[in-house]
Amino acid sequence: MFTLIPYNDRMYTGRDFMGKNMINTYKSNNYKKNVILLALIIIMLILFILGISIGSSNMSFIEVCKAIFRVGDEKNILIIYNMRLPRALASIIAGGGLAIAGCIMQNVLRNPMASPSTLGVGNASVFGANIAIILLGAGSIAGNNNQILIDNPYIVTILSFLFAAISVGIILLLARYKHFSSESIVLAGLAIGTIFQAGTTLIQYFSENEQLSTAIFWTFGNLGRATYTDDLIMLVVVLIGLIYFLIKRWDYNAISGGTDLAESLGVRVELTTIISLLLASLITAVCVSFLGIIGFVGLIAPQIMKRFIGDDFRYLIPTSFVFGGNLLLLSDLVGRLILRGSSLPVGAITSLLGGPMFIYLLLRGRKR
Repeated sequence: MFTLIPYNDRMYTGRDFMGKNMINTYKSNNYKKNVILLALIIIMLILFILGISIGSSNMSFIEVCKAIFRVGDEKNILIIYNMRLPRALASIIAGGGLAIAGCIMQNVLRNPMASPSTLGVGNASVFGANIAIILLGAGSIAGNNNQILIDNPYIVTILSFLFAAISVGIILLLARYKHFSSESIVLAGLAIGTIFQAGTTLIQYFSENEQLSTAIFWTFGNLGRATYTDDLIMLVVVLIGLIYFLIKRWDYNAISGGTDLAESLGVRVELTTIISLLLASLITAVCVSFLGIIGFVGLIAPQIMKRFIGDDFRYLIPTSFVFGGNLLLLSDLVGRLILRGSSLPVGAITSLLGGPMFIYLLLRGRKR
Protein backbone atom coordinates (compact mmCIF):
# COMPACT_ATOMS: atom_id res chain seq x y z
CA MET A 1 0.00 0.00 0.00
CA PHE A 2 1.35 3.41 -1.02
CA THR A 3 0.86 6.68 0.84
CA LEU A 4 -0.62 9.64 -1.00
CA ILE A 5 1.90 12.47 -1.26
CA PRO A 6 0.98 16.00 -2.45
CA TYR A 7 3.24 17.24 -5.23
CA ASN A 8 2.61 20.41 -7.30
CA ASP A 9 -1.01 20.62 -6.11
CA ARG A 10 -1.66 17.06 -7.31
CA MET A 11 -1.81 13.75 -5.51
CA TYR A 12 0.80 11.08 -6.36
CA THR A 13 1.29 7.68 -4.85
CA GLY A 14 4.69 6.93 -3.34
CA ARG A 15 5.54 4.86 -6.44
CA ASP A 16 4.64 7.76 -8.76
CA PHE A 17 6.69 10.16 -6.64
CA MET A 18 9.75 7.91 -6.77
CA GLY A 19 9.31 7.47 -10.52
CA LYS A 20 9.09 11.21 -11.08
CA ASN A 21 12.21 11.80 -8.99
CA MET A 22 14.08 9.22 -11.06
CA ILE A 23 12.95 10.87 -14.30
CA ASN A 24 13.99 14.31 -13.02
CA THR A 25 17.39 12.97 -11.96
CA TYR A 26 17.83 11.28 -15.35
CA LYS A 27 16.97 14.52 -17.20
CA SER A 28 19.27 16.51 -14.93
CA ASN A 29 22.18 14.13 -15.57
CA ASN A 30 21.61 14.25 -19.32
CA TYR A 31 21.47 18.05 -19.21
CA LYS A 32 24.78 18.11 -17.33
CA LYS A 33 26.38 15.80 -19.90
CA ASN A 34 25.11 17.95 -22.78
CA VAL A 35 26.56 21.05 -21.10
CA ILE A 36 29.94 19.32 -20.72
CA LEU A 37 29.89 18.30 -24.40
CA LEU A 38 29.00 21.84 -25.46
CA ALA A 39 31.76 23.29 -23.26
CA LEU A 40 34.30 20.90 -24.81
CA ILE A 41 33.23 21.94 -28.31
CA ILE A 42 33.65 25.62 -27.40
CA ILE A 43 37.12 24.89 -25.98
CA MET A 44 37.95 23.05 -29.21
CA LEU A 45 36.98 26.11 -31.27
CA ILE A 46 39.19 28.32 -29.09
CA LEU A 47 42.17 25.92 -29.32
CA PHE A 48 41.62 25.57 -33.06
CA ILE A 49 41.77 29.35 -33.52
CA LEU A 50 44.91 29.50 -31.36
CA GLY A 51 46.39 26.64 -33.38
CA ILE A 52 46.14 28.53 -36.64
CA SER A 53 47.13 31.85 -35.03
CA ILE A 54 50.37 30.90 -33.25
CA GLY A 55 53.56 30.20 -35.15
CA SER A 56 57.06 31.36 -36.05
CA SER A 57 55.84 33.94 -38.60
CA ASN A 58 54.51 36.20 -35.78
CA MET A 59 51.32 37.14 -37.60
CA SER A 60 48.93 39.35 -35.66
CA PHE A 61 45.41 38.11 -34.95
CA ILE A 62 44.02 40.61 -37.48
CA GLU A 63 46.38 39.30 -40.13
CA VAL A 64 45.33 35.74 -39.32
CA CYS A 65 41.64 36.67 -39.70
CA LYS A 66 42.35 38.34 -43.03
CA ALA A 67 44.31 35.33 -44.24
CA ILE A 68 41.45 32.99 -43.32
CA PHE A 69 39.20 34.98 -45.66
CA ARG A 70 42.02 35.07 -48.24
CA VAL A 71 42.56 38.79 -47.82
CA GLY A 72 45.90 40.56 -47.29
CA ASP A 73 49.45 39.29 -47.69
CA GLU A 74 49.71 36.27 -49.99
CA LYS A 75 52.47 34.80 -47.82
CA ASN A 76 50.19 34.81 -44.77
CA ILE A 77 47.43 33.10 -46.75
CA LEU A 78 49.82 30.35 -47.83
CA ILE A 79 51.05 29.83 -44.24
CA ILE A 80 47.50 29.51 -42.92
CA TYR A 81 46.12 27.25 -45.65
CA ASN A 82 49.18 25.16 -46.48
CA MET A 83 50.70 24.72 -43.02
CA ARG A 84 48.62 25.67 -40.01
CA LEU A 85 45.12 24.65 -41.11
CA PRO A 86 45.93 21.04 -42.13
CA ARG A 87 47.98 20.74 -38.91
CA ALA A 88 45.09 21.87 -36.71
CA LEU A 89 42.61 19.63 -38.55
CA ALA A 90 44.98 16.67 -38.11
CA SER A 91 45.09 17.37 -34.35
CA ILE A 92 41.31 17.18 -34.06
CA ILE A 93 40.87 14.13 -36.29
CA ALA A 94 43.79 12.06 -34.95
CA GLY A 95 43.26 13.09 -31.32
CA GLY A 96 39.57 12.29 -31.50
CA GLY A 97 40.17 9.03 -33.35
CA LEU A 98 42.79 7.74 -30.90
CA ALA A 99 40.55 8.75 -27.98
CA ILE A 100 37.52 6.78 -29.18
CA ALA A 101 39.78 3.85 -30.09
CA GLY A 102 41.01 3.76 -26.49
CA CYS A 103 37.50 4.29 -25.14
CA ILE A 104 36.15 1.25 -27.00
CA MET A 105 39.18 -0.92 -26.19
CA GLN A 106 38.72 -0.22 -22.50
CA ASN A 107 35.07 -1.23 -22.74
CA VAL A 108 35.23 -4.47 -24.74
CA LEU A 109 38.32 -5.67 -22.85
CA ARG A 110 36.86 -4.39 -19.56
CA ASN A 111 40.14 -2.81 -18.51
CA PRO A 112 40.64 0.91 -17.82
CA MET A 113 44.32 0.65 -18.82
CA ALA A 114 43.62 -0.66 -22.31
CA SER A 115 44.54 1.68 -25.16
CA PRO A 116 46.43 1.56 -28.49
CA SER A 117 49.59 2.45 -26.54
CA THR A 118 49.32 -0.13 -23.77
CA LEU A 119 48.08 -3.03 -25.92
CA GLY A 120 51.03 -2.90 -28.28
CA VAL A 121 48.89 -1.78 -31.23
CA GLY A 122 50.94 1.38 -31.69
CA ASN A 123 54.26 -0.51 -31.66
CA ALA A 124 52.88 -3.09 -34.09
CA SER A 125 51.80 -0.26 -36.42
CA VAL A 126 55.29 1.27 -36.20
CA PHE A 127 56.84 -2.11 -37.06
CA GLY A 128 54.67 -2.39 -40.17
CA ALA A 129 55.47 1.17 -41.19
CA ASN A 130 59.21 0.56 -40.81
CA ILE A 131 58.96 -2.48 -43.07
CA ALA A 132 57.30 -0.26 -45.69
CA ILE A 133 59.74 2.65 -45.29
CA ILE A 134 63.01 0.71 -44.98
CA LEU A 135 62.51 -2.64 -46.71
CA LEU A 136 60.05 -1.54 -49.41
CA GLY A 137 61.51 1.93 -49.97
CA ALA A 138 58.37 3.96 -49.15
CA GLY A 139 60.42 6.85 -47.70
CA SER A 140 63.16 9.09 -49.04
CA ILE A 141 65.17 12.28 -48.43
CA ALA A 142 64.74 15.04 -51.03
CA GLY A 143 66.02 18.54 -51.71
CA ASN A 144 68.95 20.58 -50.48
CA ASN A 145 67.34 20.91 -47.05
CA ASN A 146 67.19 17.12 -46.65
CA GLN A 147 63.40 17.10 -46.42
CA ILE A 148 62.13 13.66 -45.47
CA LEU A 149 59.25 12.38 -47.58
CA ILE A 150 56.93 9.38 -47.44
CA ASP A 151 56.64 8.52 -51.13
CA ASN A 152 53.97 5.86 -50.72
CA PRO A 153 51.87 6.55 -47.61
CA TYR A 154 49.27 3.97 -48.66
CA ILE A 155 51.59 0.96 -48.37
CA VAL A 156 52.70 2.40 -45.02
CA THR A 157 49.07 2.55 -43.88
CA ILE A 158 48.26 -0.94 -45.15
CA LEU A 159 51.21 -2.56 -43.41
CA SER A 160 50.60 -0.51 -40.25
CA PHE A 161 47.03 -1.80 -40.08
CA LEU A 162 48.04 -5.36 -40.96
CA PHE A 163 50.45 -5.62 -38.04
CA ALA A 164 48.09 -3.75 -35.72
CA ALA A 165 45.42 -6.33 -36.57
CA ILE A 166 47.92 -9.14 -35.94
CA SER A 167 48.65 -7.65 -32.52
CA VAL A 168 44.94 -7.48 -31.66
CA GLY A 169 44.40 -11.01 -32.97
CA ILE A 170 47.11 -12.40 -30.70
CA ILE A 171 45.57 -10.63 -27.71
CA LEU A 172 42.10 -11.96 -28.53
CA LEU A 173 43.41 -15.52 -28.90
CA LEU A 174 45.23 -15.32 -25.58
CA ALA A 175 42.16 -13.88 -23.87
CA ARG A 176 39.85 -16.54 -25.30
CA TYR A 177 41.88 -19.72 -25.04
CA LYS A 178 44.00 -18.97 -21.99
CA HIS A 179 41.21 -17.21 -20.07
CA PHE A 180 43.33 -14.16 -19.33
CA SER A 181 42.08 -11.65 -16.80
CA SER A 182 41.69 -8.01 -17.85
CA GLU A 183 44.99 -7.17 -16.12
CA SER A 184 46.77 -10.03 -17.88
CA ILE A 185 45.49 -8.79 -21.24
CA VAL A 186 47.23 -5.44 -20.72
CA LEU A 187 50.44 -7.16 -19.61
CA ALA A 188 50.25 -9.40 -22.69
CA GLY A 189 49.75 -6.29 -24.83
CA LEU A 190 52.82 -4.67 -23.31
CA ALA A 191 54.84 -7.83 -23.98
CA ILE A 192 53.63 -8.00 -27.60
CA GLY A 193 54.43 -4.32 -28.03
CA THR A 194 57.95 -4.94 -26.73
CA ILE A 195 58.45 -7.73 -29.28
CA PHE A 196 57.37 -5.48 -32.15
CA GLN A 197 59.56 -2.69 -30.80
CA ALA A 198 62.53 -5.06 -30.81
CA GLY A 199 61.72 -6.00 -34.41
CA THR A 200 61.65 -2.31 -35.36
CA THR A 201 65.06 -1.79 -33.72
CA LEU A 202 66.57 -4.70 -35.67
CA ILE A 203 65.20 -3.42 -38.98
CA GLN A 204 66.60 0.04 -38.30
CA TYR A 205 69.96 -1.36 -37.18
CA PHE A 206 70.58 -3.05 -40.54
CA SER A 207 69.25 -0.15 -42.66
CA GLU A 208 71.17 2.43 -44.66
CA ASN A 209 71.71 5.92 -43.21
CA GLU A 210 69.12 7.54 -45.48
CA GLN A 211 66.51 4.87 -44.72
CA LEU A 212 67.26 5.07 -41.01
CA SER A 213 66.88 8.86 -40.98
CA THR A 214 63.55 8.59 -42.76
CA ALA A 215 62.23 5.90 -40.41
CA ILE A 216 63.34 7.68 -37.23
CA PHE A 217 61.96 11.02 -38.37
CA TRP A 218 58.69 9.35 -39.28
CA THR A 219 58.50 7.71 -35.85
CA PHE A 220 58.39 11.10 -34.10
CA GLY A 221 54.79 12.21 -33.64
CA ASN A 222 54.71 15.24 -35.90
CA LEU A 223 51.52 17.03 -36.90
CA GLY A 224 53.43 19.39 -39.18
CA ARG A 225 53.70 16.75 -41.90
CA ALA A 226 49.91 16.48 -42.32
CA THR A 227 48.35 17.43 -45.65
CA TYR A 228 44.73 17.84 -46.67
CA THR A 229 44.87 14.42 -48.34
CA ASP A 230 46.12 12.86 -45.10
CA ASP A 231 43.42 14.66 -43.15
CA LEU A 232 40.73 13.43 -45.54
CA ILE A 233 41.84 9.80 -45.35
CA MET A 234 42.05 9.94 -41.54
CA LEU A 235 38.65 11.66 -41.39
CA VAL A 236 36.95 8.97 -43.49
CA VAL A 237 38.39 6.13 -41.37
CA VAL A 238 37.67 7.88 -38.05
CA LEU A 239 34.10 8.71 -39.12
CA ILE A 240 33.45 5.08 -40.09
CA GLY A 241 34.65 3.96 -36.67
CA LEU A 242 32.78 6.74 -34.85
CA ILE A 243 29.48 5.96 -36.61
CA TYR A 244 29.80 2.25 -35.84
CA PHE A 245 30.69 2.93 -32.21
CA LEU A 246 27.71 5.27 -31.80
CA ILE A 247 25.36 2.73 -33.39
CA LYS A 248 26.62 0.16 -30.87
CA ARG A 249 26.49 2.55 -27.90
CA TRP A 250 23.73 0.60 -26.14
CA ASP A 251 25.67 -2.64 -26.62
CA TYR A 252 28.71 -1.06 -24.98
CA ASN A 253 26.52 0.05 -22.07
CA ALA A 254 25.37 -3.55 -21.67
CA ILE A 255 28.93 -4.89 -21.92
CA SER A 256 29.93 -2.52 -19.10
CA GLY A 257 27.64 -4.56 -16.85
CA GLY A 258 29.44 -7.81 -17.69
CA THR A 259 29.43 -10.40 -20.46
CA ASP A 260 26.60 -12.45 -18.95
CA LEU A 261 24.31 -9.43 -18.66
CA ALA A 262 25.11 -8.28 -22.19
CA GLU A 263 24.42 -11.72 -23.68
CA SER A 264 21.15 -11.98 -21.74
CA LEU A 265 20.11 -8.72 -23.39
CA GLY A 266 20.85 -10.10 -26.84
CA VAL A 267 24.26 -8.52 -27.43
CA ARG A 268 26.61 -10.61 -29.56
CA VAL A 269 29.57 -9.86 -27.35
CA GLU A 270 32.28 -11.80 -29.20
CA LEU A 271 31.39 -10.40 -32.64
CA THR A 272 31.05 -6.86 -31.27
CA THR A 273 34.43 -7.18 -29.54
CA ILE A 274 36.23 -8.38 -32.68
CA ILE A 275 34.74 -5.72 -34.99
CA SER A 276 35.29 -2.98 -32.41
CA LEU A 277 38.94 -3.90 -31.86
CA LEU A 278 39.61 -4.16 -35.60
CA LEU A 279 38.08 -0.71 -36.20
CA ALA A 280 40.03 0.74 -33.27
CA SER A 281 43.20 -0.81 -34.72
CA LEU A 282 42.44 0.61 -38.18
CA ILE A 283 41.98 4.10 -36.72
CA THR A 284 45.26 3.77 -34.81
CA ALA A 285 47.15 2.43 -37.83
CA VAL A 286 45.96 5.20 -40.16
CA CYS A 287 46.78 7.96 -37.66
CA VAL A 288 50.19 6.45 -36.85
CA SER A 289 51.07 5.90 -40.52
CA PHE A 290 50.52 9.57 -41.36
CA LEU A 291 51.61 11.31 -38.16
CA GLY A 292 53.96 8.92 -36.34
CA ILE A 293 53.64 7.73 -32.75
CA ILE A 294 51.19 9.73 -30.62
CA GLY A 295 51.02 7.85 -27.36
CA PHE A 296 48.55 7.73 -24.49
CA VAL A 297 45.77 9.92 -25.97
CA GLY A 298 43.60 6.80 -26.07
CA LEU A 299 44.32 6.22 -22.39
CA ILE A 300 43.97 9.75 -21.04
CA ALA A 301 40.90 11.09 -22.84
CA PRO A 302 38.32 8.38 -21.99
CA GLN A 303 39.55 8.06 -18.41
CA ILE A 304 39.20 11.79 -17.73
CA MET A 305 35.78 11.89 -19.40
CA LYS A 306 34.59 8.96 -17.30
CA ARG A 307 35.17 11.12 -14.21
CA PHE A 308 32.62 13.63 -15.53
CA ILE A 309 30.30 11.54 -17.73
CA GLY A 310 30.33 8.08 -16.21
CA ASP A 311 30.00 4.89 -18.25
CA ASP A 312 27.11 6.03 -20.45
CA PHE A 313 28.54 5.47 -23.93
CA ARG A 314 25.88 7.66 -25.54
CA TYR A 315 27.88 10.58 -24.15
CA LEU A 316 31.25 9.00 -23.37
CA ILE A 317 32.06 8.33 -27.04
CA PRO A 318 31.41 11.88 -28.36
CA THR A 319 32.94 13.62 -25.33
CA SER A 320 36.05 11.39 -25.55
CA PHE A 321 36.36 12.30 -29.23
CA VAL A 322 36.15 16.05 -28.58
CA PHE A 323 38.42 15.88 -25.53
CA GLY A 324 40.99 13.83 -27.46
CA GLY A 325 41.02 16.48 -30.18
CA ASN A 326 41.43 19.18 -27.54
CA LEU A 327 44.26 17.28 -25.88
CA LEU A 328 46.21 16.97 -29.12
CA LEU A 329 45.55 20.60 -30.08
CA LEU A 330 46.81 21.71 -26.65
CA SER A 331 49.85 19.39 -26.77
CA ASP A 332 50.80 20.75 -30.19
CA LEU A 333 50.44 24.33 -28.96
CA VAL A 334 52.64 23.58 -25.93
CA GLY A 335 55.27 21.98 -28.17
CA ARG A 336 55.37 25.05 -30.42
CA LEU A 337 55.43 27.56 -27.57
CA ILE A 338 58.27 25.81 -25.74
CA LEU A 339 60.46 25.71 -28.85
CA ARG A 340 59.87 29.00 -30.63
CA GLY A 341 60.49 28.84 -34.37
CA SER A 342 60.09 25.06 -34.36
CA SER A 343 58.12 22.47 -32.38
CA LEU A 344 58.70 19.53 -30.10
CA PRO A 345 57.35 16.14 -31.25
CA VAL A 346 53.73 16.07 -30.10
CA GLY A 347 54.11 12.38 -29.21
CA ALA A 348 56.63 13.34 -26.53
CA ILE A 349 54.18 15.83 -24.99
CA THR A 350 51.29 13.33 -24.89
CA SER A 351 53.56 10.64 -23.41
CA LEU A 352 54.64 13.03 -20.64
CA LEU A 353 50.96 13.48 -19.83
CA GLY A 354 50.03 9.82 -20.27
CA GLY A 355 52.82 8.28 -18.20
CA PRO A 356 51.62 9.69 -14.85
CA MET A 357 48.02 8.78 -15.74
CA PHE A 358 49.07 5.18 -16.40
CA ILE A 359 50.89 5.00 -13.05
CA TYR A 360 47.82 6.46 -11.32
CA LEU A 361 45.55 3.80 -12.85
CA LEU A 362 47.97 1.06 -11.82
CA LEU A 363 48.04 2.33 -8.23
CA ARG A 364 44.27 2.76 -8.20
CA GLY A 365 43.77 -0.79 -9.45
CA ARG A 366 46.25 -2.12 -6.87
CA LYS A 367 44.40 -0.33 -4.09
CA ARG A 368 41.12 -1.90 -5.18
